[in-house]
Amino acid sequence: MIPANFDYITVKSLDEALSLLAKHKDDAKILAGGHSLLPAMKLRLMQPKVLIDIGKIKELSYIKEEGGQIHIGAMTTHFQIETSALLQKSCPLLPETATQLGDMQVRNKGTIGGSVAHADPAADWPAAVIAVGAEIVVIGPKGERAIKADDFFVDMLTTSLQPGDLVKEVRFAAPKGKTGQAYMKVRHPASGFAVVGIAVTLTVDGGKCSASGIGVTGVSSKPYRAKSVEAALKGSALDAKSLAAAASHASDGISDAISELYATGEYRKHLAEIYTRRALETAAGRAK
Repeated sequence: MIPANFDYITVKSLDEALSLLAKHKDDAKILAGGHSLLPAMKLRLMQPKVLIDIGKIKELSYIKEEGGQIHIGAMTTHFQIETSALLQKSCPLLPETATQLGDMQVRNKGTIGGSVAHADPAADWPAAVIAVGAEIVVIGPKGERAIKADDFFVDMLTTSLQPGDLVKEVRFAAPKGKTGQAYMKVRHPASGFAVVGIAVTLTVDGGKCSASGIGVTGVSSKPYRAKSVEAALKGSALDAKSLAAAASHASDGISDAISELYATGEYRKHLAEIYTRRALETAAGRAK
């Protein structure tokens, strides 16, 4: 498979990347890790005339905590997240999610910014960033702004990024109190993408759930927050019966469940309930 002809430009600064995006507009695509974009180009599902490679912008690769918030640069690789001592201690959901992405080659080259910007409905990161209540910081012609992860994903392969925008970082409040997290997925045997992926973060106070974040990927045309599950968990005891009852709402309101040869929409909804329960049980057991 050979992509359509395109020009390839390497940049070394954000200003240079933004200038080229402004110049080429809809003809340009950003190349971050490339593990989603390049296969799509080979299939000619995407045919950009210009690829702008931002891999050499070192200022976009970092993991740090400042003022009670964790900041992850857009060009931070999955492997860097997987092995981050800071994240393993303060937000283990993200390293756990990273371990389940693709294979070693993908984890070494793929980036969190590229993944969320591509918005594949079966990608893993969207569920995780929704679960931790992250903001996606973007920079574009009108300057810098933050978009809540809940609002960032619009539809299949579609985000709220505007023409000329570039993902700069993912940021979220560092978890506080007695917290447990987990990510579980049904892995497609051929692609490694999530047939269903469930990201969970639970905060426990006095033996009951005081707050939660539940992100779901693979079920619908876009990742989503399982608000009905979160509502059912609020104030509940974290016993098996309560967790199972909450998990039964994992696909509430989903009318566009993905159906294809490997898994029907109804099967995906069934898996979502099962894996939400398992992820909740795991997270509850880890709360400390």
